[in-house]
Amino acid sequence: MSERKIDPHKAIDFIFENAPKLAHAKSDRIFLEEFRKSKKAILMQQSGQTVVSAQERDAYAHPEYIELLRGLQEAVEQEETIRWGLIAAQARIEVWRSQEATNRSQDHLTR
Repeated sequence: MSERKIDPHKAIDFIFENAPKLAHAKSDRIFLEEFRKSKKAILMQQSGQTVVSAQERDAYAHPEYIELLRGLQEAVEQEETIRWGLIAAQARIEVWRSQEATNRSQDHLTR
């Protein structure tokens, strides 16, 4: 297995550049999670039903509610993609640290 050279500066730059994207993706997800409750209430009001369970059924089946769920699905996917990219960048830095420590140990042994 060939050893790939890790550039910790690139990993840090990646983290720095993508941290705001993660924050934005997370805020989108949380907004959609909270708005889902409001959307359900609005759709229940508009359903024309008098029984709460029927209103709820209508709200959950409404195309706008389903569209909101698809938006939430996309928001979670974006957030997770960015989050795992940041975790991978952090792991690269840790691998680089370990490699550097090993290199220093080997340098001391060969002197």
